[in-house]
Amino acid sequence: MLVKLAITALVKRRTPLSSNLFRISRATMSTEQPLTLETLNKLRSDFYADPKNELAQNVCTRFDPFEVAISRKKADSTLHVYNIKIESEGKPVTNQESSGRCWLFAALNCMRLPFMKKYGIEEFEFSQSYLFFWDKVERCHYWLQNIVRTARAGEPLDGRLVGFLLKDPINDGGQWDMIVNLVNKYGVVPRRCFPDAFSSRRSLHMNAILKTKLREYAKELRDLVEEKATDEAIQAAISRQVAVIYNIVATCLGTPPEKFQFEFYNKEKAYHNFGMLTPQQFYETHVRPVFNVDDKVCLVSDPRASNPFGRLYTLHCLGNVLGGRQTAYNNQPIDTLMQVVKASISGNEAVWFGCEVSKRFERKNGLEDLDA
Repeated sequence: MLVKLAITALVKRRTPLSSNLFRISRATMSTEQPLTLETLNKLRSDFYADPKNELAQNVCTRFDPFEVAISRKKADSTLHVYNIKIESEGKPVTNQESSGRCWLFAALNCMRLPFMKKYGIEEFEFSQSYLFFWDKVERCHYWLQNIVRTARAGEPLDGRLVGFLLKDPINDGGQWDMIVNLVNKYGVVPRRCFPDAFSSRRSLHMNAILKTKLREYAKELRDLVEEKATDEAIQAAISRQVAVIYNIVATCLGTPPEKFQFEFYNKEKAYHNFGMLTPQQFYETHVRPVFNVDDKVCLVSDPRASNPFGRLYTLHCLGNVLGGRQTAYNNQPIDTLMQVVKASISGNEAVWFGCEVSKRFERKNGLEDLDA
């Protein structure tokens, strides 16, 4: 087979090139210069002509270049001591591990603080995997509906919008309004009632399976639209597809509880039992009075001239629950965000915060600094 493929490649290479392509190639080559050995030798000589380059090479070939570049002076002068902070940061420290669930962890960490304070609980976590489960199922369903909408709108398969949808059909990240949708529809549960599974801690392979199925289903749905199938037939197809998606997610993450019993001892060692509750009842009765997701708004700061401040923005095809709250961003100057964050922390309420941190984040020392 390898020989046949090689021969085929050689035969195809003998095919005459288009004269237009040949002219374009010659014209381009007349203005471009290839890398010559002389140029490369000069680059090498110039590199070693500066002693700092050789020193940097010696260090960076043995250690992580990112860590080597950290300013010792900046690290020594950074203290994690704050004059304004919330009373308690909550225990235990949570860990999303190798997943993109930061948005869920941050939201549930904000939620647990007033809950723990009200009931005098020393250590507590809401189940991140519980909301993760329902987000996967709901978001796959939402994505399939987007495939149908774009097909009916005449969006081409190789167009930017459909190409974007197919490039990454499902991922772990999310927005505030997605949290609102999940909590209002499914409630919350304690972590011990639905603990992490392997695929919630390391979601790469589960997501790969889901992406393969979603792309397969996208073709089926676009074919149905092209064949002018009825709405009933298309929705019936989506229902069959979502059933498979549910089975995949349930196999990987486990099946969320329909009811559970929450028992605990408070700081005074007094026993409490909330009785049998659904996740929705647990949220409405014991969590919502101290942390109502509907009372919060999401502020962003997009300084581009095309997006003026003081307006509400959304993104096409971004969401998770069909019929739920639309993902929206209230665009404000960065100074406004800083003011409301300070006011919230001063009022002893934690802030759900999202930012691109990877480029300037030093994990070991907890540094997020452009000059570090």
